[in-house]
Amino acid sequence: MTATSDTQAARTNWRDAFAVYLQPRVLIVLFLGFSAGLPLALSSSTLSVWMREVGVDLGTIGLFTLVGTPYTIKFLWAPVVDALDVPVLSRLLGRRRGWLVLSQLMLMAAILVLALSNPKYSPLFVVAGAALLVATASATQDILIDAFRVESLDEREQAAGMASYVAAYRIGMLISTAGALYVVSAFELLGTGKDAAWSLGYVVMAGMVLIGIVTTLLATEPARSAQAAAEHAAHTGENPLKRVARTAYSAFSEFLTRELAVAVLIFVILYKFCDAFAGAMTTPFVIDLGFSRTDYANIVKGVGLAATLIGGFAGGFVARAYPLVTCLWIGAFLQMASNLVFTWQAYVGMDHWALIASIIAENFTGAIGTVIFVAYLSALCQSPLHTATQFALLTALAAVGRTYLSSGSGFLAKETGWALFFLISAATAIPSMLLLWWLQVRGHFQRLGPAKVVAGSD
Repeated sequence: MTATSDTQAARTNWRDAFAVYLQPRVLIVLFLGFSAGLPLALSSSTLSVWMREVGVDLGTIGLFTLVGTPYTIKFLWAPVVDALDVPVLSRLLGRRRGWLVLSQLMLMAAILVLALSNPKYSPLFVVAGAALLVATASATQDILIDAFRVESLDEREQAAGMASYVAAYRIGMLISTAGALYVVSAFELLGTGKDAAWSLGYVVMAGMVLIGIVTTLLATEPARSAQAAAEHAAHTGENPLKRVARTAYSAFSEFLTRELAVAVLIFVILYKFCDAFAGAMTTPFVIDLGFSRTDYANIVKGVGLAATLIGGFAGGFVARAYPLVTCLWIGAFLQMASNLVFTWQAYVGMDHWALIASIIAENFTGAIGTVIFVAYLSALCQSPLHTATQFALLTALAAVGRTYLSSGSGFLAKETGWALFFLISAATAIPSMLLLWWLQVRGHFQRLGPAKVVAGSD
């Protein structure tokens, strides 16, 4: 083969690789990724800025990570969306899309409730309750989007869909952090009081949920849903509770009877803990250094967005180019390194260029790590009969670190100071690395095969 033909072949491969990102199903997954990433920060980091500005102490802000509990127990109601249909909506839109639209309408309503729960005037249990509603609706939407993504994309589209989903997810998070702070500041510039500006900012974020609703309406129901619909029709007279219980038992028992199942579940909990522990306090840290919310938003919106996009697609490349276990090692070290960057930031203090470097490191490494982790969770879903429920179980366990293990991060930051806090948070990566090595030497990753999403029906 000549050099010219090699060059032409390379160009063709690049065109084919790029073209798959423009496939309708991949684009739908991209916009659903944005919809999934949007609400998370509204009940966590963005809410922490609001509470910090009205004088809520760091310890209480740290405890508010507990409102993320629905993300850790969503597997309990995942069998419901697998086994049952939504009246009217499922008949009009299909099994997956009917549930998805319902969850998105619930999410919009919950964000509006949180918008009216000003932490300056409302009792904190009211604010926590509103945030809990947002997290519950968001977790339900996650269940449906994960199932829709797994069932919609064919094998050729899986890598592109995964990279697009994660990049868009991170963008959604940026919109609900930096974007929300921009909106609040804009309302203040227009003469709106600070309290009203925060509430209006959350109203705007509620309106952003319409992007996900429109995407769902434009999408087509996965072809495999027809098989499940036929099965549901065949069991029309069966008690709904019995159907849900049967679905749950089959999904969980299939996973838990696998070799090294308990160790795998512990690893899923610990792998992102390092990232989550530091992330719970990153926003209050930046505010405490003396940066304004606008300064933070400008940096996150600009370089943070670019770093997220590049990191998301870099993660997709890494996931395709290297064995799964190698990818997990890369992600683990990157997460630890990003925390050490914030230790350096604490020593530097209020330096805009240092903050830019820190935000680039956080978003770039975070996007890569998320793509790699999603690849691993997807590879664990080996049974096509239980994809949605098992994926919900795994992502729920992955949220344990963010929700429970990180709940004391505010108290630790108060006692140690910021520099030592981020040093300790970097060290929290060590247990997951030890477990990663333990699973590797026992052949766990060889048994998983390729790092791809297993498409299947329920």
